[in-house]
Amino acid sequence: MTSSNSGPLHIVIMAAGLGTRMRSAKAKVLHQAGGMTMAELIVRQSLRLAAPGQIRVITGYQAEEVERVLAPYGVGFARQTEQLGTGHAVLCAREFLEDQPGMLLIINGDCPLLRAETLEALLDTARRPGVAGAVASTVLDDATGYGRMIRTDAGALAAIVEEKAASAPQREIREINTGIYAFDAARFWPALKQVKPDNPAREYYLTDVVGILNAAGETLLPSVVADRREVLGVNNRVELAVADQVLRARKVESLMLDGVTIENPATVTIDADVVVGADSIIEAFAQLRGNTQVGANSRIGAGAVLRHVTLGDGSVVQPYSVIEDSVAGAGATIGPFARLRGGNELGDDVHIGNFVELKKAKLGRGTKAGHLAYLGDCEIGGKTNVGAGTITCNYDGLNKSRTVVGEGCFIGSNATLVAPLRIEHDSYIAAGSVITHDVPPGSLAFGRARQCVKEAGAEIIRRKAEERKGKG
Repeated sequence: MTSSNSGPLHIVIMAAGLGTRMRSAKAKVLHQAGGMTMAELIVRQSLRLAAPGQIRVITGYQAEEVERVLAPYGVGFARQTEQLGTGHAVLCAREFLEDQPGMLLIINGDCPLLRAETLEALLDTARRPGVAGAVASTVLDDATGYGRMIRTDAGALAAIVEEKAASAPQREIREINTGIYAFDAARFWPALKQVKPDNPAREYYLTDVVGILNAAGETLLPSVVADRREVLGVNNRVELAVADQVLRARKVESLMLDGVTIENPATVTIDADVVVGADSIIEAFAQLRGNTQVGANSRIGAGAVLRHVTLGDGSVVQPYSVIEDSVAGAGATIGPFARLRGGNELGDDVHIGNFVELKKAKLGRGTKAGHLAYLGDCEIGGKTNVGAGTITCNYDGLNKSRTVVGEGCFIGSNATLVAPLRIEHDSYIAAGSVITHDVPPGSLAFGRARQCVKEAGAEIIRRKAEERKGKG
């Protein structure tokens, strides 16, 4: 969509830097807060203001990876192959945007807490009659290291003075430049062309645009952001952790306002894309990651970890279960201490008990595996009971094979099902059996050695053991 005020809006997101203070080989904007990369967080807020085709991301360090992460959002890219300053970064998008009328919004890619509402306020200031642009500012108790906002008597922006060039009175100013700008595009691009790298770093600075526009008699205004955390950006792991905490607190608050009970909000970890239905309960220290979706009236137990999981209404995940890349229908119960690896599909009312592990398992409605089982690469029909200790032997050292069990079967405790194998509906498998051949419908299958009892055999074994011990 376009801006609601005069002229379309185009957005430049600067995401080209390494971020040396992160002490990482990974580009700064690829570090995550709240469950997604900082680059994604900024793009998502930008998409609330403009269509994907009106957003251009400036990439540089690890450009291919940054562009791969952001490509699903449909935004455009421009490469900054040399790091020659903020002004140079925007110049890299010149061929795409210079002839575009309307407003130009310039955002740093390392501000994961920045909200669309804050950007709208900046744009509203920049759109005032007779104004060429606006600069987002904030007020710090200690402004050391930041460029100071120098205002005219009327409150307009006269200049941005970097600390090294500031006079003693100017250093006392606590209002600082955040590096987020909104300009009338028609006035911005001619001014940017006049920026020269006549500084010790030999770089092109966006702050010079402010001076150029002021010298031309244009008016620029500050737009003060009350919450400084939104606009100061992330420069190290400590600041990243703070941003992550804030984003997760926002998510938890949003869920609770939507009718979800979270028993100890400070302890849970819930990613931005997680969806939880009303009247669900999330217990302490639970983690809901990725694009997990939990139906209404469900319960997620203490310490449970869910990543890319879909649960139907009325589901229960008992404490300390770990589930990933799996789907479960309504009324399913899982755990405690269950592990569901990737690719599982559980029907309605399926019960997976304690210390049961699943991998690429499809279980029909009402099927139960209550304890201590491993079910991998298998399909089990509805209303089947899987006894404790049952395992599917799905790997022969070279290939994975599937086990198929029909509906209404009973699999006895400690059964070993050697794939490839089919057990047809309504069959019984005796406890302790090793099943290596297909079982017809309604059959009873045994596969175990015949029991042999030797009276007094235990005494003989003990006596021999004592003899060996004495010789040792």
